[in-house]
Amino acid sequence: MNHHLEQQAAESEKKKVKLLGFWASPYVLRVKWALAMKGVEYEYVEEDLQGKSAELLAYNPVHKKVPVLVYHGRPIAESQVILEFIDDAWSHRGDPILPRDPYQRAMARFWARFQQDKLSPPIWRWFTTEGEEQEAAYEAAVEQLLVLEKELAVSGKPFFGGEKVGFVDLSLGTLAYVIPIYEEIVTGGGGGVKMVTEEKMPSLAAWMGRFLSSPAVRGHLPPLEKLRPRYQAMREWFLVSARAKVEQQQQ
Repeated sequence: MNHHLEQQAAESEKKKVKLLGFWASPYVLRVKWALAMKGVEYEYVEEDLQGKSAELLAYNPVHKKVPVLVYHGRPIAESQVILEFIDDAWSHRGDPILPRDPYQRAMARFWARFQQDKLSPPIWRWFTTEGEEQEAAYEAAVEQLLVLEKELAVSGKPFFGGEKVGFVDLSLGTLAYVIPIYEEIVTGGGGGVKMVTEEKMPSLAAWMGRFLSSPAVRGHLPPLEKLRPRYQAMREWFLVSARAKVEQQQQ
């Protein structure tokens, strides 16, 4: 196919595929990475989450959230569901996102669920609290991160998906990007307590570097200079709210 025909095909595809998202959403990032892995051209629509568009509300009336992938006018919501759809709809392109083996497929879904249910909550709690509550959240988060460290070390593979980035990597991937930002903000940029270190979690630390430098990922990362102040403001909001609550209870 010559360059002109390739351009025409890309433009045609772009008209059929649309992604409604928000630049800082970790869930939207997953979808962008998956589309990049499959080489899918699409129209991107940035949403204002404080004033959601009529289009978003019509396409996702149940959750009213991003991401929403629109394919030939039909919407698919929820990032994990979208990842599976992308893998199926463009199965003829790129590397598979989910393993083809039924058992490995089930395990990939299991670890993606682990991230959602067991890992992300204590990490977020650690980032948005202080004092004893933060210490307890840190211990809980490290405990779960060590579970992942063991899983990766035992497999001996560069990625959770094996030799290439897959479903589990995409599900966990935003943590590779935001954990260092959380650490920097919590410690005030002066070192101190870290969640993932090469000494404690060598396999996980190496995976984070490999994942972030993989071609589909490195070209679709939100700018640090925009993300850092956003997270800083979120942490401050949570801390101020918690302190105000305590003061109220003491009165």
